[in-house]
Amino acid sequence: MHNKTIKELSELLQKKEVSAVQLATHFLDRIEKSDLNAFLHVDRALTLAQAEAADQRIANGTATPLTGVPIAHKDIFVTQGWRSTAGSKMLANYTSPFDATVVQKMLDAGMVNLGKLNCDEFAMGSSNENSAFGAVKNPWDKSAVPGGSSGGSGAAVAARLAPGVTGTDTGGSIRQPASFCGITGIKPTYGRASRFGMIAFASSLDQAGPMAQTAEDCALLLSTMTGFDERDSTSLTAEQGNAAEDYTRDLNQPLTGLRIGVPKEYFGEGLAADVEKAVRAALAKFVELGATLVDISLPNTALSIPAYYMIAPAEASSNLSRFDGVRYGHRAEGYKDLQDMYKKSRAQGFGPEVQRRIMVGTYILCHGYYDAYYLKAQKIRRKITQDFANVLGSQCDVIMGPVAPTVAWDLGSKADDPVANYLADIFTLSTSLAGLPGMSIPCGFGEGEKNAKRPVGLQIIGNYFAEAKLLNVAHQFQQATDWHKRAPAGI
Repeated sequence: MHNKTIKELSELLQKKEVSAVQLATHFLDRIEKSDLNAFLHVDRALTLAQAEAADQRIANGTATPLTGVPIAHKDIFVTQGWRSTAGSKMLANYTSPFDATVVQKMLDAGMVNLGKLNCDEFAMGSSNENSAFGAVKNPWDKSAVPGGSSGGSGAAVAARLAPGVTGTDTGGSIRQPASFCGITGIKPTYGRASRFGMIAFASSLDQAGPMAQTAEDCALLLSTMTGFDERDSTSLTAEQGNAAEDYTRDLNQPLTGLRIGVPKEYFGEGLAADVEKAVRAALAKFVELGATLVDISLPNTALSIPAYYMIAPAEASSNLSRFDGVRYGHRAEGYKDLQDMYKKSRAQGFGPEVQRRIMVGTYILCHGYYDAYYLKAQKIRRKITQDFANVLGSQCDVIMGPVAPTVAWDLGSKADDPVANYLADIFTLSTSLAGLPGMSIPCGFGEGEKNAKRPVGLQIIGNYFAEAKLLNVAHQFQQATDWHKRAPAGI
C-alpha cells in the first residue's frame, strides 16, 4: 500500500477498497518503525480523528479527490494540535492556535495529517544537519544527508512514510532534497502559495510547494495548495495570474517541438562527472520524446550565491527578531535584566547556523553598509532575473540542468565548512531570486562504490505561472522512464 502514488490511493479510497483510517494506520505504523528521524511530532489520535472524518465525507458523497489521502507537513508550517518548532530549540514546545493557509487548504480537501517533518532550523541549510532535533538520514544511504532544508520531507516520501508532503523553498529547499532523495518536488512561482502561517526565513524568497513520488501527484497537491490569500501581503491575486488552476490539465500533452534551454553555466567547473552524465542522459531522452535542445547562457549565475547570501540573511535578521523570549518561544532563566534576558534567550534558543545568518544579516543592514551590500545585492538580483527573461519565451520554453553539483554528501562531512554547503546551492538560487517556478525529478544515480546508490535530480525551470507546463514536461519523462518508481532497499 505504501508504494502506491497519491493518484492510486485516491482511486482506492473513492472505490472504497480501502478506508482513510486503514491508510492512516498503515503509514503511522511505518513511521513508528522508522529510524530516519524524518518526523518530529506524530499524534496518532489526532491523525485517526481526521481519518474518521474523511471516511464520513467519502460515505456521504462530499469528498474531494484528495479526501482521505495522507499528507505530512514540514515543521515550518504552523498546525493546530501538533507542535510547530521550525526545527529550533527556540520553538521546541510551541503549539500554534491556528493552521497555516497551506495546511488549512489540505485539511479542507479532506487530507489526513500524519505529523510534522524535520527540517534545518528555520529552513536555513542544505543538509538537514542544522535541526535542533538531530539530522535526518537519507533512505537511500543512511550515511548520507537527505538534502535541506526540507530533508525530513524528502526522506519521508523516499522511504514511503507518506505519499505526499509539503516543503518550502527559499533557495532550493524543495528541489535539492527532492534530488538527493530521488523524488519529485516543485517550487511554484513566488506568490502562488500563501505564506500565512509559514514561519518566515526570507520573506521575498520563501515559497511553499509539494513533494511526492511523481509529477502527477505534485500536480494534484499543487492544485489544492495554491491561490490568493488576503492574509498574505505577498500572495498574488487572480488578476495577477494566480487564479485557481487544475495543474493536471496538460499532463498528457506531447512534447513535440518543446525547446529546452541548456545553460552553459550549469555544466562547467565544479559539476561532478556522474551528475553530468545522468543529466545529459535525461536530456537525450527528452530529444527522443520530440524536444529540441538549445544552448543558452545565464551569465550572472555565479553571482547568485553572493546575492542570495546578502538578501536572505538580511531578511532573516529582521524576521527572527520576533523571537526574543518575551511573547512565546524559549526564555532563558537566571537573567539580570531585560537586555540580559534577550541575549541569553536568543543565544540558547538559536543554533550556530541561525546565529551566523542573523549576525551576517544584521551587519548588512547596519547604517553605512545597507547601500553597499543589501541594495547592491538587489541590483544583482535584477540582473539575474533579466538573464531568464532574455531566454525564456524567445529562445526556449523551459530550462534544464542539474539541481546540485554532486549527489548527496556524507553526514558530517561539511559540518565545519558552511561555505561548502552554500556553494551546493549554485544551480537553485538564481531561480529563487527571480521568483520563477522550478522543479526536480529523479533522473539517475551517481557512480562508484559509494555514489551508485545516491540519486541525481534533473532541474526544470519555467517562466512565471508555467507550473502546468513544467509538470507536463516532467510527467511525460516519467511515462518514458522508471527512475521515479525506484525505492531504497528494504522499502
